[in-house]
Amino acid sequence: MALDQIDYQILRELQIDARQSHQELSEKVGLSPSPCARRIRKLETDGFVTAYEARIDETKMGFGFSVFVSVKLDQQIDRRLVDFENEVLLCPEIVECWLMTGSFDYLLRLSVADLDDFEKFLTGRLTKVPGVASIESSVPIRRVKNQPSRIR
Repeated sequence: MALDQIDYQILRELQIDARQSHQELSEKVGLSPSPCARRIRKLETDGFVTAYEARIDETKMGFGFSVFVSVKLDQQIDRRLVDFENEVLLCPEIVECWLMTGSFDYLLRLSVADLDDFEKFLTGRLTKVPGVASIESSVPIRRVKNQPSRIR
């Protein structure tokens, strides 16, 4: 499906507030509600809109300390990758996990309460995962940009 400027406007508006009514959205993009609703359904059906979700403030939930952790495995074989990824799925502290190229195999973002909570997770769980050869941690100072998705 080729997107036009109205589709891009709809996507941008949905990113800002997915809970707005079709009436509100249609006024912002210059369509009547029915054609706007049809476009939204088409964007959903074609996979441009994959989900609607609430962004939760991690700090207010008591997890205001983020840590980026690079993990290198002892072997880069399929079984080792699958085992590590399955272990990651069991850890609520890990909120993002990326398979990477370069000198580390994975980049994790952890969301924990504080430095002590991070230390407990690191020493009590992550270092004990079979196949983990090395770990490097980085603590972010300040988030400069937080954009959910890139839209043209």
